[in-house]
Amino acid sequence: MVKAIRFHEFGGPEVLKYEDVEVGDPGPGEVRLRHTAIGFNFLDALVREGRYPVLPDLPAVPGAEAAGIIEAVGDGVDGFNVGQRVAYAANFSGAYSEARLLKASDAVALPDTISDEDAAASFLKGMTVEYLINRCYPVNVGEVALIHAAAGGVGLFMCQWLKHLGVTVIGTTTSEEKKELILANGAAYAVNSRTENIADVAREATGGEGVHVVYDSVGPDVWQASIDSLRPRGYYVNFGNASGPLAPIDSVELQMHGSLFFTKASMRYYHLTRGDLDNAAAALFEVMARGAVKTVIGQRYALADAAQAQIDVMERRTTGSTVLTL
Repeated sequence: MVKAIRFHEFGGPEVLKYEDVEVGDPGPGEVRLRHTAIGFNFLDALVREGRYPVLPDLPAVPGAEAAGIIEAVGDGVDGFNVGQRVAYAANFSGAYSEARLLKASDAVALPDTISDEDAAASFLKGMTVEYLINRCYPVNVGEVALIHAAAGGVGLFMCQWLKHLGVTVIGTTTSEEKKELILANGAAYAVNSRTENIADVAREATGGEGVHVVYDSVGPDVWQASIDSLRPRGYYVNFGNASGPLAPIDSVELQMHGSLFFTKASMRYYHLTRGDLDNAAAALFEVMARGAVKTVIGQRYALADAAQAQIDVMERRTTGSTVLTL
């Protein structure tokens, strides 16, 4: 038996229980993984609430990413061995546990240059940034990008990586204090969306032309500011909905704002093959190993305190990445 956070119904943070669970032996194609660090993502709370497009069967263990050491290997598994360090970002459930069974096809070997905690704090977030800026809208040197929720785990990663690629970054947040954090992690401009006009800053920063791309994990609260900030034929990339689901898109509105492009992006459609996963992980580990992108861990919570971690993140009390410790 191992300890895990589990919920038996969808609802508020109070449904999360710290319980004993049975893990068992790995089946064909699986490994048994003892976690050493667990990453927190905003989608964990959405899954717990029952508001995420992909929901697990109940009872369920939340959590989509972690790092750990392989304790046992099932039949038919090649390329992984007992004692090997790995990380994963998969299934949108199962990570909030001391140990778990995992499909070997979801695991990625960790290089010596990446610590377990950095991997747990950054793997899903970093892989998200990789596909967004390299393959969803491939950025070019000299372009300008607007990033919403830039002080969060994904946002800070994106600010750093885009600056490394020669892109000018405008980051938004909802507090004056977090603006300094955004600027310290690669953004050229930081905007407090509660007191400043995002589109005005975007237009001023681009000589009135507007930004090339918007990366949005917020949703309805920033929709209007985003399309007002884009230049003609600009790209609006929505990959999250912290403020709720977007209303149906009016194609005429996109046309009238400059023949804009819009996509609702999801990482699972950019990791359709094992090659996609390995290539994305290699790109992430390379920029991390060179120090071009650094993990910003803003806070740590014991696994037993996962409910409080979710409360703090949902209430915007946190910055950077959140890690659950064991």
